[in-house]
Order: sequence, then structure tokens, then C-alpha cells
Amino acid sequence: MAGEILDIFLASVRDGYVQVSAFVAVTVLAFSYVQYRTKGALTDRLESNRRYQPLVGAAMGLTPGCGGAIVMMPLYIRGTVSFGTVVATLIATAGDSAFVILALAPEAALYAYGMAFAAAILSGYAIDRFGMGVGYVDSAVSQLQTTATDGGTAASVVGRSSNPAHEYDGETPIHTHESGPDRESRVLTPLSHAIHALWWVAAVAALILGVTYLLRGAPEVPLMVGGSFAGLFTIVGIAGTTLSFYLYLVGRHYIGEGQVGRARESFGSLYSTFQHAAMETSFVTVWVLVAYLLYEYPVAFFEIDIAAVAAAAGVFAPVGGALLGLIPGCGPQIVLAGAYAQGGIPFSALAANAISQDGDALFPLIAIDKKAAIIASIYTTIPALIIGVALHFLWGPVFGLESFGFGVLGG
Repeated sequence: MAGEILDIFLASVRDGYVQVSAFVAVTVLAFSYVQYRTKGALTDRLESNRRYQPLVGAAMGLTPGCGGAIVMMPLYIRGTVSFGTVVATLIATAGDSAFVILALAPEAALYAYGMAFAAAILSGYAIDRFGMGVGYVDSAVSQLQTTATDGGTAASVVGRSSNPAHEYDGETPIHTHESGPDRESRVLTPLSHAIHALWWVAAVAALILGVTYLLRGAPEVPLMVGGSFAGLFTIVGIAGTTLSFYLYLVGRHYIGEGQVGRARESFGSLYSTFQHAAMETSFVTVWVLVAYLLYEYPVAFFEIDIAAVAAAAGVFAPVGGALLGLIPGCGPQIVLAGAYAQGGIPFSALAANAISQDGDALFPLIAIDKKAAIIASIYTTIPALIIGVALHFLWGPVFGLESFGFGVLGG
């Protein structure tokens, strides 16, 4: 038993960095670099063109992996984008399971993610148009109890703001934050800078290993140390996560970026751009590991069959797929994608899961505004249930989309 617990822990530490963090780092770095080169013009333009925000959010979420969606969450916390944009981003989020579906069932991926993209745009604009943000929910809840709810950034319950990040008890939010170091040490300051550089070496290596892993069809990789693919996968993954924990818990106090999860307006140097991306990704890595462990231990000890849940007979298949999407992170979604590629679940379950899943992008929002994260998750599940059930009853028998293995290579 103790050996199994340790194996699950080490595998989660390894997989979280190679399968998630490396891809997040690339996306966050790309966005931060554009911010650096344009001196913050990108976020300024996005903030001033609010009518395009849900469309941009959906497009960012649609990128394979969770990096594009993760970039959008701090913008909401900062007050740059609306709550409808957050929901649009999360609905369109393809997550890491997208790599599996694109590789093994490209036609199914085209249909599933196309539906998710359309649902994301419609839902995002509807939420902003009708003011169904966190403030709206607060107002509704306040009518059911004596004192109004108050949590996260949505402190004010007056009105129906689509972006509670702009409320802050009626005061204008501060759009900047202190990102410099708050401590100084002869040893830990240079050590933290050195670890930051080493972190990027691990990130590049993890990206190469992660791409190779996906091109191989996301196979099981044994825990081992050595010069083989599996050995390097393990070494780089564990080292990368360890370095991430140091940067998040210790290093940020000595080299800066103490308030992760909040968007920067601009960057003073190329080094600070890399530093910000590393700190943001380290922050996500910590949450991803927690999610992996919360998922892996119950699955292992209670012998939960994720694929069987989504493969339930009839209409329960898309319902199961949508409900599994409520679980943060990409672990259950990757399992479901693999089950679909093997013909274990119908297309309606895959489509419902593609719409409902929030991937790792939900973690920054959970850490800073739990209420907004919960409400956003509920909003992403509603269109997933509607479209998934509709596929089962209406379009499945007509177009054959309800078939098992639709769009799978060689199927």
C-alpha cells in the first residue's frame, strides 16, 4: 500500500510538469512577450474593445492545452475582461485531452471543438448581455437570506455587473501590483535567480518530452530513472515540479512576482518577461499537482472507472461526460478522450465533456476568486448538458454522430 501511494505521488509530480506545465509555460511566455514588445498595448486594446472579448476568450480557450485559457484568467481578476469572457474561455477550453483526440480522432475533434467554440461565443455574449455575472448571482442569493453574500472580488451586490472584478465595494480596482522582491539574501537571492534559469532548462526539456509523448498517443510511461525516454520523462518531470515549488513558495520573495495569478500591464525587460512566465507556470504547477493527487488517489483506492461512468447507457452517457467536466484539471478528460478513441464511449459524451471541461485554467481563478470559479463551472456545464443530450436524441440517429468510434483513425 505504501509503495502504491508513493508511486502515485511521484507519477503525479512527474506528469503534471511534463504533460501540463511545459505547454502552459510556452503559451504564457508567448503572451507575455507580446505584452513586452507592445508595452501593454494588447491588454489595453482588449479592455477597450469589450464587444470582442468573448470571441477572443473563446479563441484562446480553443488552443490545445490549457495555456491560452490560463492567460485569460488573470485578465479577469485584473478587471480587463468580462465574466462572460471567462465563461466563453472555459467552455471553449480544449485542455490536454485535445492532443489525444486530435491525434487519434481528428474528425471527431473538429465536430466536438467546433460545437464548443460556438457554444462558448453564444454563452459569453449572453452572460454579458443579460448581466448574469457574479454580481447577478449575489443579488439573487441576497433575496433568499438576511445578509448578502460577500466573497472573492465580487463584494458589491448592487446591480448586475458582468465583471465583478470592477466592483471592489464600489471602488475602482487597482490595475497594477507590486511584483518586485520583498526580501534580500546573499544566498537565496542569487540561488533563486539560478533556479529560475534552471527551471527554463527543465521546461524546454519537458516540452520536447511532452510533444514526443503526445505524438506516441499518450501511452503509459513507467516510473524509472535513466537515459531512456521513460527515464528522462521521470527525471525532468520530478525536477521541474520541485523547481516550481521552490519558485512559488520561496523564490518569488527574492526575485519578484510575489502576486501570481494577476496580469501584468507590461514588462521592463526580456528577463522579467521570462520570470513572469516562470512564476505563473509554477503557480499553476502547484495547483495541478493538488488536482492530480485528488483525482488519482480516489480512482486507485476506490477502483473508480472514469470511462465506465461516461459510457453509461443511453442519455446518461452525455450527462456523465458533462458532469466529469466539472472536475478541474485534465486528468479525467484525458482518460475519457482515450476511452473514446478506443470506442468505449459515444460521441455525445465526448462533445458534452469538451464543452463542460475547464481544464487547468480554473486553478488560478479558484485560488483568487472561488465564487467566480464555482459559478463559471456551473455555467459551462449547462450548454454541455443541452448539446450532449440533443446530440443523443436528435442528431445522433440522423448523422451517425452517436456512434462509438466516430472519427477515430482506422475506425
